[in-house]
Amino acid sequence: MIIKFTILALNLVTILSYKTYGYLVYCPCMGRFGNQADHFLGALAFSKAINRTLVLPPWVEYRYGEVKSIQVPFDTYFNIEPLNRYHQVITMEDFMDTVALVIWPPQERISFCYTQRVGEIDNSCNAKSGNPFGPFWDTFNIDFVKSIFYGPLNYDAHNSKMMESWTKTYPPKQWPVLAFTGAPASFPVQFENVHLQKYLIWSDDILSKSRSFIKNNMSGGGFLGIHLRNGPDWVKACQHIPDSPKLFSAPQCVGYKNEKGKLTSSMCLPQKSEIIKQIKRALKKFKDIKYVFVASDSNHMIEDLKTSVKNMELTILKHQPSNPHLDLAILGQANYFIGNCVSSFTAFVKRERDAKGLPSEFWSFPDRKKFKHEEL
Repeated sequence: MIIKFTILALNLVTILSYKTYGYLVYCPCMGRFGNQADHFLGALAFSKAINRTLVLPPWVEYRYGEVKSIQVPFDTYFNIEPLNRYHQVITMEDFMDTVALVIWPPQERISFCYTQRVGEIDNSCNAKSGNPFGPFWDTFNIDFVKSIFYGPLNYDAHNSKMMESWTKTYPPKQWPVLAFTGAPASFPVQFENVHLQKYLIWSDDILSKSRSFIKNNMSGGGFLGIHLRNGPDWVKACQHIPDSPKLFSAPQCVGYKNEKGKLTSSMCLPQKSEIIKQIKRALKKFKDIKYVFVASDSNHMIEDLKTSVKNMELTILKHQPSNPHLDLAILGQANYFIGNCVSSFTAFVKRERDAKGLPSEFWSFPDRKKFKHEEL
């Protein structure tokens, strides 16, 4: 009994000390994993800039046959300790089980949004309207009693005057918890926050499974990792290239002001012939590669690739059954990587590899014809 009381007392002291700085909670309610990861890096930078403990939200997933989104605990995929080396964090589960009971009672739960959202209630954030918004907050039995519109404030963590405005307008002692309807971050990830990827380290489970796959299936040589984005939804998205020069994660290759080149249709949806040519060029550069690992949302092109390299001692493979997080972890360990400039899935791999100093490139970028012309 004495031991339990001591632990409870220590937890209470910790909670009260955190209250001095406050907490930041948000729903990662835009897109799938790649988009959520971009937003996470921005939210991490923002929480540090306003000196609030970041509550690590579960990852929102959409599974076939399920009407509502599924919330997967943050630490299922990533280790917490590396993040704590950058800034104070706590999982949503721990926050609700301990901290929220003391500093965020149900009658004081207020949702924050830039301006009102469409929904059942007028002049409201309607924080629980729609999927995944409703299922996300319901997972933790959270309801909101009112809304706060924080506009014209924004979440540029590198604007010191803006961050000062946040701390003055919403001081932690009066507002111990800022609960955002969506992520307080931009998409794609702000350039200044890209480096934060180095604190996002895969969980021991994901790392173990990815390394076992590599050891059991690709031993005795290096491997080339490639990401093919070619599902029906992606084909439609790429049709907007002419009107969207910075579509999705395109700034990772063309630059945030298109200063590194022009976004083209082939960069978004490369033709089979282009893919095969680029793979063969990569194989010439890296002589020790004996395997090609393919990750894709739709067509892995396994048979096409096997046919194209049938005269080489090369094995083409994918992970079965499909597991996007293991795909990401495996791609991050490849000897070389080729990905899709426009995809946030590729962007995650590219940031991780950059943090490790590993080489990567994008499909159809830079423009080889233009590059050769400039050389002449």
